[in-house]
Amino acid sequence: MGAINRGVKNAFRNSVRTFSIVFILGLSIAMSLIMFMSYRTVEKKIIGVKSSIGNTITISPAGVRGFEGGGELLTQENVEAIKTMSGVKSVNAVLSDRLDSDSSSLISAIEPGSFGRRQQGFEGGDNRQIPENFSMPVSVTGTDDLSVVSNLNVSTLNIVSGKKFDEKSEELVALVGSDLATKNNLVVDSTFSAYDRSIKVIGVFDGGNTFANSTVFMPLKTLQGISNQENQVNSITVQADSIDSVSSVENAIKTTLGDKVDVVNQQDSSSEAIKPLENIRNISVYSMIGSLIAGAIIIFLTMLMIARERKKEIGVLKAIGSTNANIVVQFVSESMALTFLGSIMGIILGFAFSNPVLQLLISSNQSIGTNNIEHGPGGGMRGMAARFVPSAQNTLDNISAVISWDIILYGLVIALIVAIIGSSIPAYIIANIRPAEVMRND
Repeated sequence: MGAINRGVKNAFRNSVRTFSIVFILGLSIAMSLIMFMSYRTVEKKIIGVKSSIGNTITISPAGVRGFEGGGELLTQENVEAIKTMSGVKSVNAVLSDRLDSDSSSLISAIEPGSFGRRQQGFEGGDNRQIPENFSMPVSVTGTDDLSVVSNLNVSTLNIVSGKKFDEKSEELVALVGSDLATKNNLVVDSTFSAYDRSIKVIGVFDGGNTFANSTVFMPLKTLQGISNQENQVNSITVQADSIDSVSSVENAIKTTLGDKVDVVNQQDSSSEAIKPLENIRNISVYSMIGSLIAGAIIIFLTMLMIARERKKEIGVLKAIGSTNANIVVQFVSESMALTFLGSIMGIILGFAFSNPVLQLLISSNQSIGTNNIEHGPGGGMRGMAARFVPSAQNTLDNISAVISWDIILYGLVIALIVAIIGSSIPAYIIANIRPAEVMRND
C-alpha cells in the first residue's frame, strides 16, 4: 500500500505537468470514445439497412411492364415455390388491372390531358377526337400484403377513414384513394360496381401522390376471382433475409422459373447507399486505434521522462531496501492515477462531442454514393425498384451516436490499457537501475 500511495502522490508533484498530461490524455481518450460510439452507431445502421432495404427482388413476367408488353402472367404456384427457397424472408404477390367505363361505375379522378389522350389513342397519327364522356381507366391492385408499399405505387398508405381489409380474404371489399372517393361520392360502407359485382368500400386512403389517390386496392384473391384471373399475378416482390443472400436467392429464382420471368434486385443500388456508412465506419476504426496508440505513447514518454528524472531517487529507494516490484508498483500507480484522471476528462468530452463529431463525419460523406444509383428509365423494372431504395442521403438521415453507460466502462478499460502499455517499458527500465551506478554517477 505504501508504494501505491507514493505513486498516487507523485502524480501531483508537478501541477503544471500533471494538468498538461491529463489534458492531452483526456483528448486522446475522448477521441477514442467518440470513434467507438460512431463505429457502433454506424455498424448498427448498416445492419439495419442490409436487413431491410437492399434485400428486395422484384419479379415480373418476361416481356411485361405494367400494362405494356406481352406474355404470360405468373401464377400462385410460382409464388409458393419462391416461398420455399433458402434465404427468402417474405414474398408479396400483386395482380394489377384497369377498370374502364365498361367494367366499372367508377370515374377516374385524373384528367386525361394530352398524355392520357395520346396513351388511349385519341390523339396522334389518326387525329381522332376524344369522346365527351371519356375518362381515364382506374388502376386496381390486388395484394396479399398492404405493408409492401413499393408494390402499390404509393409513398405511404395512410387510412383517412375506415380500416384496412384482410389481405387473405376473398370478400368483395376495397380501399379507395381519397381523390377517387371524392370524385365518385364514395364513403366508408358505400359501394361501386366492378366486373359486374358490387364492391363495398371498407376504407379511404391517402397514398401521398395524385396517381395513388385515384387507385383502388383489393385483396388479391378477390381481384383474381372477379376479374377471371384465378391464381394469376403480374408482380412478385421477394425480401431476402439479408443483402448478402440476394444473389443466391436471385439465382435460385432464375433457375426455378427460367426465362419466363424478368428479375431485378436492389443490391447494387443499396450498396451505393451503404457506401458512405462504410466509409464512416472505417474512419471510426482507424481513428479509434490511432487515439489509443497516441494515448499509450503519451503515457510512455511521460513515464520514461519521469524515470530518468528520478534515477537518483530510485537508486536511494533500492539502496534502503525497496524491491524492484515495489518501485514498479509505485510508478505504475502514478501512471494509473494520471490515466484515470485523463479518462474522466475523456468520458465527459466524449459524451459532449460524440454527436457533433459524428455529424461532421456524416456531412463529409453525404456526397458519396448519391451519384451512382441507377434509376433507370421511367416505367422500367429497375427504375421502379430503384425509386424505393434509400439514397445515401436517406441512409445518413436521423443518425445519432449511441450513448450508454457501458461507454464509461469502456473508457475505464481504455485507461487501463493505455496505462499498462505506456508504463511497461519505463517500468522495465526502472527495475534495471542499479543503486551503485546511480551513486557513482552523482
